[in-house]
Amino acid sequence: MQKIKKVLVAGANGTTGKIIVSLLKESEAYQPIAMVRKQDQKDDFEKQGISTVLADLEKDVSHAVKNADKVIFAAGSGGKNVIGVDQEGAKSLTNAAREAGLAKFVMLSSMGADNPAENEELEDYLRAKQNADDYLRTSGMRYSIVRPGQLTDEEGTGKIQLDEKLETKGSISRADVAKTLVAALEDNVRQNQIFEILSGEVPIEKAVRS
Repeated sequence: MQKIKKVLVAGANGTTGKIIVSLLKESEAYQPIAMVRKQDQKDDFEKQGISTVLADLEKDVSHAVKNADKVIFAAGSGGKNVIGVDQEGAKSLTNAAREAGLAKFVMLSSMGADNPAENEELEDYLRAKQNADDYLRTSGMRYSIVRPGQLTDEEGTGKIQLDEKLETKGSISRADVAKTLVAALEDNVRQNQIFEILSGEVPIEKAVRS
C-alpha cells in the first residue's frame, strides 16, 4: 500500500490553488495541506475537512512545510507585490522545503519567464518569476517548473500541448494547469525540468511523461 503523500499548496485560496486542493483531496495518492494567510480562509478549508496551515510568504514559512512531503507553489500577488510574494516568497518557501528535506517542489511559473524583456507590460512580473525559477533550479531540490500560457476560467479538457519551449503563444484553462501541476508531483515526472504548456490534444498524464 502506497503511503499517502502530503502536499503543501502555497496560494491555496487563489482560483488555481482551490482547484489544486480539490484535485489532491480527490486523489488516492495525495492529501492537501492548504497554506493560507488569513484565519477566515483557514476556517473555510477546515470546514471541508482539509488540513490547513497559516503562513505568510513575506515572513518565516519554515513551520508551514513541517508535515509536508512535497509542495506546489501556486501563489501570486496578482501584480501587487511581485518582488515580495512571487519572487522572494517563492525563494523562502524553496529554502524551507529544502531544509525540511521535502521530496519535490512543483513551481507554477509563466510563459515568457525565460525572456521577460520581450513583454513590456508584464516585464516586472515575469522577471520575478524568472528569478524564482532560477533560484529553485539551483537550490539542489528536485523540481518541476510549469510555465502555462494565458490562464482562462474555461472548463478543463484534460488535454494539453507540452514542450520545453513551445513555438506558439496561447491560453490554457486553470483547471488543466492545476491537473498538470498535480501530475508533475510524481517523482519520475519531468524531474528537474522546465516546460511550457497550452491547451492541446495530448492527455495530461501522457504529456507530462513523454
